[in-house]
Amino acid sequence: MPSQLWLRFEARNGSTIVRPKQQQPPWRVIRAFSGESIEALTHLHNVSGGVLDSDDLRLRVEVGPGANAQITTTGATRLYRSRSAGAVSRQRTEIHVGERGLLEYLPDPLIPYARARFEQSAVIELEAGATLFWWETFAPGREAAGEVFQYHALRSSLELRAGGALVALEQFAIEPRLRDPASAARLGRFRYFSTFYICQTGRDAGSWLALESQLGDLAGELSRPGEVLWGVSTLAGCGLAIRGVALKGRELNMVPFWRASKWALCGRAAAIPRKIY
Repeated sequence: MPSQLWLRFEARNGSTIVRPKQQQPPWRVIRAFSGESIEALTHLHNVSGGVLDSDDLRLRVEVGPGANAQITTTGATRLYRSRSAGAVSRQRTEIHVGERGLLEYLPDPLIPYARARFEQSAVIELEAGATLFWWETFAPGREAAGEVFQYHALRSSLELRAGGALVALEQFAIEPRLRDPASAARLGRFRYFSTFYICQTGRDAGSWLALESQLGDLAGELSRPGEVLWGVSTLAGCGLAIRGVALKGRELNMVPFWRASKWALCGRAAAIPRKIY
């Protein structure tokens, strides 16, 4: 049976509250925390400590009109090895951000263990005036244990719609035993990779080109050949995609891009989510 987590964020009296509509093990959400910014910060807990080979996780997030939400994890998402032949763990995510709502989805890296098989998908819908900051980072495995690209399969898909129009469609599969991730046509010498989507419905194309130029300059400053590379490009409409590859995970710091883009789009500072209270 799938494990469901359904969260709804609602604007109330100038602030945002979270209502857990449904949560089943191993999902667990305690409450929303107030922080340095106006977003309601919510931590996603996986009480089993990671994703097991038989897990079928479903995450549904609704951000109501005018609500401001920030979601993070309590730590890296660990994908444990598949114990049975052909077993695949899965996570399916559905996001809806209402008019003038804002969602910052800022999880810690995903770490696949040796012999893990994992599939994830995300479908994101943004209404008029909605804003999205969405990042993901993928590790090659447990480097300290010598598990670099020792997993069986990692598959991911993302569909992003703004105002009903498709603005981004991403699909990839990494199967190290079938196709070497270190080939020149794939990651080359790099081991970690990240994606950061920035979107705000209804913003004019000229402003996106200006922001692309600004963040492109920042990408050039943060890139170091052979260690970390960044790139910025516009989406099919009202958004940007930032991608990075690096030898070491700590080099993939998306916070400078987040700070610059949030100030440009929202006129306020980005507040890094706290992990310990």
